[in-house]
Amino acid sequence: MLALRDAGLSYGERKLWDGLDLDVRPGEFLAVLGPNGAGKTSLLKTVLGQQRLTSGTMSFLGQPIRRGHRKIGYIPQQRLMESGTPLRARDMIAQGVTGSRWGIRPERKAERERIDRIIDEVGATAFANAPVAELSGGEQQRTRVGQAIAADPSLLLCDEPLISLDLRHQRGVTELIDRQRRQQNAAVLFVTHDVNPILDVVDRVLYIAGGRFRIGSPDEVLRADVLSDLYGTPVDVVRTMGRIVIVGANETHDHTGEHHHPGEVDPHLPTTDEGRI
Repeated sequence: MLALRDAGLSYGERKLWDGLDLDVRPGEFLAVLGPNGAGKTSLLKTVLGQQRLTSGTMSFLGQPIRRGHRKIGYIPQQRLMESGTPLRARDMIAQGVTGSRWGIRPERKAERERIDRIIDEVGATAFANAPVAELSGGEQQRTRVGQAIAADPSLLLCDEPLISLDLRHQRGVTELIDRQRRQQNAAVLFVTHDVNPILDVVDRVLYIAGGRFRIGSPDEVLRADVLSDLYGTPVDVVRTMGRIVIVGANETHDHTGEHHHPGEVDPHLPTTDEGRI
């Protein structure tokens, strides 16, 4: 589905990662983890064709990456719409269905039926005709998921889609994404600062930190020895009640996103929302 060979990305003298060989299979759910500034969102931008690799190659469905591919869906980070935005939830989802059509024309019958079906699938029927700016964060994110899956993408890119959502909405959005990949055999690249809400559906993890990376199952990567090596500082991994807690030398990161400081914050460990697990 997606193939990277000896891929690298740098900003001037700053290396985000290089030597990345990665094959993402149809139907695979790959979580992309790491601290703030590690290059997780930048990886998605290279797949979207918005940014070029510094080295190596990348291909999608056997072809070089190009911008605006209809078979790549994208769910951006959660951000509330500005008050007064006239767009309805239905309009956003409709863009995913009719967005590749040239010019402004009435929706065809088949398109209307598909839009209605997606609205129902993402649980947006009750607010489909409401202005997006008036929706809650969870409702807006469900709408974005609907827009992203509307074209039945073969690859779905998710950039922190659960941020700012409560546990109920996190669970709902995760279920929507997981159902889409299972029904369409779509691959998922899921950037997140908290792996716990998606732990049950993740096949593999790509963990990026300090210009280096590790790839493997959650059990293979989310280990004390692996993360200590990546960060260059002692890190412990505690598994409790089905959740993962990362404990650094001077700081603890738990699934709630709260920090516990027994001493000074260790500069080698992530200290922002994007960096927590």
